[in-house]
Amino acid sequence: MGFVEAVKSMFSNWSDFKTRASRSEYWWGYLGMIIFAFIAGFIIGLLMAVLGDTIGSILMLILYVIIIVPLLAVGVRRLHDLDKSGWWMLISLIPILGGLYLLYLFVQKGTDGPNQYGSDPLGSDSAVFN
Repeated sequence: MGFVEAVKSMFSNWSDFKTRASRSEYWWGYLGMIIFAFIAGFIIGLLMAVLGDTIGSILMLILYVIIIVPLLAVGVRRLHDLDKSGWWMLISLIPILGGLYLLYLFVQKGTDGPNQYGSDPLGSDSAVFN
């Protein structure tokens, strides 16, 4: 999956916490969100100078909600690709080690073929399971 496809997928599947996401979908989508947040934050910063801090703060809160929900959804789908529950996202609450372990999980290859969370996002569903 390329950059543009991943960003489109991240925004179109913003509320999907049940299926799977490939590594490329996760990492390209994450990069797209960083770029989006940087540009939107810069624009909101300029607007804060004109409109005031209160309106700027409200806009920043809206921006955070727009960013966090799709990132959580694609993170959960990435864990599902590894045949792990989305609740593993909570391990990131453990300082340093939790985030490092989650990073380790996110760079792993997903399970081949279908698993309990759906079909393989890379399309290799031809594997036979007993």
